[in-house]
Amino acid sequence: MIKKQSFLKNKTLYWMIAPAVIYFFVFSYLPMAGIIIAFKNYSYVKGIFGSAWSGLQNFRYLFFTGDIYYVTKNTLFYNSVFLSVNTVLQVLVGIILAELASKSFKKVAQSMIFLPYFISWVVVGAFVYNIFNYEFGSLNTFLASIGQKPLDVYGNKEVWKYIITMFKSWKDIGYGSVLYLAAISSIDQEMYESAHMDGANIFQRIRFITLPALKPTMIILVLLGISNIFRGDFQMFYNIVGSNSLLYKSTDVIDTYVFRSLMKLHDFGMAGAAGLYQSALCFLIIVSVNYIVKKSNPDYALF
Repeated sequence: MIKKQSFLKNKTLYWMIAPAVIYFFVFSYLPMAGIIIAFKNYSYVKGIFGSAWSGLQNFRYLFFTGDIYYVTKNTLFYNSVFLSVNTVLQVLVGIILAELASKSFKKVAQSMIFLPYFISWVVVGAFVYNIFNYEFGSLNTFLASIGQKPLDVYGNKEVWKYIITMFKSWKDIGYGSVLYLAAISSIDQEMYESAHMDGANIFQRIRFITLPALKPTMIILVLLGISNIFRGDFQMFYNIVGSNSLLYKSTDVIDTYVFRSLMKLHDFGMAGAAGLYQSALCFLIIVSVNYIVKKSNPDYALF
């Protein structure tokens, strides 16, 4: 408990953190009571707590249908690729921006790279549709102009792993690069000057000064990314793929699967079971990875 003397001494700090505490309590902790819906046969009339208890029936249906296995695999695959590709590209772009000599060009380049982060996934989905549409998409229009056959991109499920990864990286690279650029800016410039005087070229300075200094930031951001590795970006997948059933096997993630369970089947119990399953996986993975990091280097652990 917070002692009265401590509260009075630091009351300004407590008031500053109060909105964040209230936000997470209202929108993250109070809704946890709804977990019980995963164990009930939900009825609109009786509500969450009045509906009949069904035990593990929702979980049995969820696992026996077999759909949960491929959506879990897709969620893990996409988030692993996003985390790997985005980390490499964000570090690379952050280093390039830091090494630019012209401050005015650096500001313009940073703004242009950061701009896609603010574009809604609804707009991005419209971009994707107008590029890859079979009849009037810009890709097939260009192919027709040079005498080539059109490509049925929306009928080829294998190419979407590359398309989705490309647009995800394009949208997120600006935000991540700013974080790494800030970390690079905090590095003591005398180290670079000393290395330059000793004859180190730009690649040697990056390898022996910049990258080791970025290691703590990289580990923290990767750990935060791993904590959500079983949570798919619903807005991205839903707006890019839409309701194209031909692509479900290769693009469906847990979040879109739960959404369709609610909208089409109106099965709240199974959707709740899938959500609880997803949260349990995220909890186990972050605790396990943080334990491994804490064993190797406690300074880099989240908790």
